[in-house]
This record gives sequence, structure tokens and C-alpha cells, in this order.
Amino acid sequence: MRTTQIHKLDNADQFKNQLLIWSQQFDDVVWLDSNNYEQNYSNYEAVLAVDAFTSIQTHFEGSFDMLKEYQTNVNDWIFGYLTYDLKNDVEDLNSNNFDSLGFPDLYFFQPKKLFLFKGNQVEIQYLNCVDDELEDDLKSIHHCREERDNNKENQVKIKLRIHKDAYFDKVNKMLAHIHRGDIYEANFCQEFYAENTRINPLETYLKLNRISKPPFATFLKCGDKYLLSASPERYLKKEVQTVISQPIKGTAKRSENILEDEALKEALSQDIKERSENIMIVDLVRNDLSKTAIKGSVEVEELTKVYTFDQVHQMISTVTSKIEATTHAVDVIKSTFPMGSMTGAPKISAMRIIEDLEETKRGLYSGSVGYFSPTGDFDFNVVIRSILYNETKKYVSYSVGGAITAKSDPLKEYEECLVKAKAMREVLEN
Repeated sequence: MRTTQIHKLDNADQFKNQLLIWSQQFDDVVWLDSNNYEQNYSNYEAVLAVDAFTSIQTHFEGSFDMLKEYQTNVNDWIFGYLTYDLKNDVEDLNSNNFDSLGFPDLYFFQPKKLFLFKGNQVEIQYLNCVDDELEDDLKSIHHCREERDNNKENQVKIKLRIHKDAYFDKVNKMLAHIHRGDIYEANFCQEFYAENTRINPLETYLKLNRISKPPFATFLKCGDKYLLSASPERYLKKEVQTVISQPIKGTAKRSENILEDEALKEALSQDIKERSENIMIVDLVRNDLSKTAIKGSVEVEELTKVYTFDQVHQMISTVTSKIEATTHAVDVIKSTFPMGSMTGAPKISAMRIIEDLEETKRGLYSGSVGYFSPTGDFDFNVVIRSILYNETKKYVSYSVGGAITAKSDPLKEYEECLVKAKAMREVLEN
């Protein structure tokens, strides 16, 4: 049983910061923050889950079946992540590329302590609450203060896993696959990394979030492994019998000049190459959703609409479907995983070519973080614009990618990657 209390907040932002500092004492932490971004289909402005009561951690083989069993048996809130490499559980694929991060392929936990933010109040839910535990925690949270060591900046030297000439060569190989008819589109990613490096995970996340203010920001801690994410993209959400997917394809930089910024946004909305990228992925998402949808219920609610974020303009579409009440939530995810925006079309061929041309195992990058509610609803983001950190190995990594289509120019694709990487590099290199 969960003990539930609702607290009014005089200063919600201050309480959120104090709560995040307080959360660092736990080994299992998931913080999801919308940054008050105006968006459809939003349940909470922010959520914190900490302190595992039960958990599941798996390699890719049989992972969705194990998750389905765990979610069904727990029948409570569970929070966690799905790595991109769970593709190998869905299809006859493999992941043999270099991996220095070492995240488990799947991890979920049932939190003892849960904080759900809406407006100027927070709903607190504690599992098996003992005596004055909740009140004592609130006192501790209110006494938390951010400790800043202004003399200790991140000393991070970023290296490229794929250098510029090699990137051009690999994109040209992908274009050859497209011109031969093997695929129409594929998302090609490259890793930037630093070795023998220590960072302050929470402070780095807070800096990244301040720069980007995205609607699907995430701070995740799993023992010695961290995700610091400024993701703008929702992967999949389920509300009762409605399923919502919101793929992003199409990116343009921002300008401080208002007129120039508006021109960049308008140019993106009219860009034939960017629109075709987005529409191809929308078709893929429609096909994925149809696997579990009630016949005739898949709809494109919004096609290639341009949204503005602090760092970039993005082209986003919204696709929805209806499912039977008996359809299991995990089956909906399994039938659409990995998300089309991070793979390509046709999906399986694209994933094979991606594995062949990329140098690094994606792991949690281009996977997903989110939660299941006790009723079986869920909400998951896409892990992009993110820093991954293995504290024990002292290894820091961020990856960026872009959709390669027949109209792609390798130089422009490379420049788009640098635009997407800008915030992560700024935060790490100061």
C-alpha cells in the first residue's frame, strides 16, 4: 500500500532543486522534467522516483517477456529504461560494436518514494511508509542546499570516435545502400567521448537542462551509471486505450536575431528533404502502431509541425491509435521498438546497415526512459541530446545522429550533428 500526501508549494522550482539534491543519496533515481513546456498529452510537470523496493535488470534475450511478467506481477509504478539493443530481442539482429559504458540492456525498479508535480503542488506516494518517514524526509529536503565548487570546472577533453573524413565515407556508403534500393532512410550516429574523466553528474545535468529546457529532460542514476538527458522527443505514451507517438525528424539551428530565427523556422517547415524524412518515419510509425491497433484507428493528428526549443527548431509529427482494453502495455512497446525516428525504413534493413557502419554500440543512447503507472498506462521519451557517464570507468559519452536519405549531403549532415552536439559539448568543456 502507498501512503499518499499532497503538499502545496510556495516555490515549486526551489523545491524541485532541493529534491534533486536530496535524491543523490539513493542508488536508483529517475527524474523526468517537462520544464513547463506547453505540450499535448502531458500528465505531470515533473516526476521523481527513488529507492528501489524491487527491480529487474536483464540482458536483451527474452527481455520484453521478463518486463511483461515483472510489470504484471508488481502492478505498481515502475520506472526505468530500454536500451536500443533490445532490438535483438525483437528481431534476428545483434550488437557487436565497441561499448565502454556497460549499461545493462534493460533496467526497471519499483520506487519506495515517488513525487508527482502538477502546478504549485506535489503528490507524494510512499510504499510501506514507516512512522514519520515522510515528514522526516520533507524536513531533510527543505534543508538541502546546492553545493557549488566554483573552482572545479569539468576538465573534459572530447574525442571523436569517427573523424570527419571517415564520417563522409560512411555516409556515402549509406547513400549507396539507398541508391541500390536496400533502404529509403537510416539514422546514422557517431559518438563523442572522454576517458579518465570525472564529472559531477547532477551539476552537469542542471547545466544541460538550463541551456536546453526540453520537454522530456531526464536525470537517471543506476548505481555508478548516469544518464543526463535534454531530450525533446516523446517515443510512446499510453492513456487508457489511446497510444501516442511523436517522432522528430528535421532540425534547424536557432538565431539570436528574431527575423533570422523566424526565417530559419519557416525554411525548415518548407524544406522538401526534411519533410520527406519526417513523412517516411510517420509511415513507419503508422505501420508499427497498426500491429496492436484496433483496425482503422491509426491517425496522423499532426504532420511535420515545427516546434521551437532553446537550442534548435524541430519538425514533429503526432500519430495515435486505439487498442483493445485487453492488449498488454508491454506488447505495444515491443511491437514498435526501437522507435522509427532512430532507425529508418525499412526498419530491419536499416538497423542491419546501422550496425555495420557505426563504430559504437548505442546502448541507452536512442533507447528510452520512462514509467508504467499502476493502471498499465505508460510514457517514454527518446534518449537523444544526452550525456552518458560510467563513474567507475571514468568514461563520458554523448552521441548524435541524423537521418540519411537520397537527398542527403554528407557535409550538411555533419554540420547538423555539430548543431545537435553543441549543448552537450558546451556543458562538458565549459
